[in-house]
Amino acid sequence: MRTADDTQRVLRYADMFAAMGAEPRLRIMQLLLTAHPQGLVAGNIQDELGIPASTLSHHLDKLRNEELVNVRREGTFLWYTANTGALQELLNFLYAECCTRSKAVKPGDLVSVVQASKGTQERKNK
Repeated sequence: MRTADDTQRVLRYADMFAAMGAEPRLRIMQLLLTAHPQGLVAGNIQDELGIPASTLSHHLDKLRNEELVNVRREGTFLWYTANTGALQELLNFLYAECCTRSKAVKPGDLVSVVQASKGTQERKNK
């Protein structure tokens, strides 16, 4: 039986997944994870992804509103970092459903998928 807490948690995760569901925001998350833990200033994100400043601001606000990114001010610069705690919550949620309860995916297969994806990407970059 689902509790009110379970329902609220699932709704929160759905909103987080929806925030990452847009291609530019997923690319922003990917980029911030590569820059973890120091993060990146907005201008560097803009340069790297080629997103206009106003559009980038919109995407960063959406990610920040869903607590997927953190922002800190240093002088006149805004530094953005991936909120790895929130991402870990999402991964734990999926892992619990797919790998422990239903056994739809074997835990070892997750590592294999990640390693295979990295190998494919490395070959494409050469």
